[in-house]
Amino acid sequence: MTAKSQLYWTDDVADLLRVGEGFRLADVDPESAPGHPGGKAEGERDLAAGADQLDEYQERLFAASRSDATDASVLLVLQAMDSAGKGGIIRHVVGSVDPQGVMLTAFKKPTSEELAHDFLWRVEKRVPDAGFIGVFDRSHYEDVLIGRVRELAPPEEIERRYGAVNDFEKRLTQAGTRIVKVMLHISSDEQKARLGERLERADKHWKYNPGDVDERQLWPAYMDAYQAVFDRTSTDWAPWHVVPANRKWYARLSVQALLLEALEDIDPQWPAATFDVEAEKARLAAT
Repeated sequence: MTAKSQLYWTDDVADLLRVGEGFRLADVDPESAPGHPGGKAEGERDLAAGADQLDEYQERLFAASRSDATDASVLLVLQAMDSAGKGGIIRHVVGSVDPQGVMLTAFKKPTSEELAHDFLWRVEKRVPDAGFIGVFDRSHYEDVLIGRVRELAPPEEIERRYGAVNDFEKRLTQAGTRIVKVMLHISSDEQKARLGERLERADKHWKYNPGDVDERQLWPAYMDAYQAVFDRTSTDWAPWHVVPANRKWYARLSVQALLLEALEDIDPQWPAATFDVEAEKARLAAT
């Protein structure tokens, strides 16, 4: 099933990008655009059409939840190496809907209070309420990615966390949350070019973090850590999707399509009026 408003997909984007049995991250070409042969111009037309549909679905979901017609919500989990385009997804995809219906959380380095609790403690507090689209700009997966690569926790604790994540996400889905997990996959060369652009432009200096170069030197270790994440936490109830992200238009369109499919599956409806519509029309006309 492809998003109804997006015309140029040749295959179901969720099936194309889903991490399944035997998946190898090394086999994914970050420059590719699976299932969308039209190119950038057609992709941008699909993105514009999808924005209108996404906005309507989000409003219907929010309205239905206000009348207790649904307990459904959507959680978009965004993971990626630095400069892969998470900000662009939030701005150009999530930004097309009413911000009052969005719960956005950018998880930073844990505070001392957060470190005093289990790693999921701060995450549990930011899961989306019914009717909302929640977005995790980085997420609980940092604790099994950076935690593993930088050896911030012993191997047995990292192993425990994989299971804890699966249990946590299963509870969320059982409570009505559709989880859309996305890894934006760029190449090392593309990241180098994007970081270089930030250094060349004064209006991009605020985005540059010298620590990003330190993390680049650990690229192979991060790719191994991501592979372990996919092997251990791509489940039937919360599968991972790896989106080739060297082409920004394709990454944005793919994430929009995944969100649209989740909302189409929920199929939220406008709630019925709790009053006599014709009587209220008459009362209003008399004023």
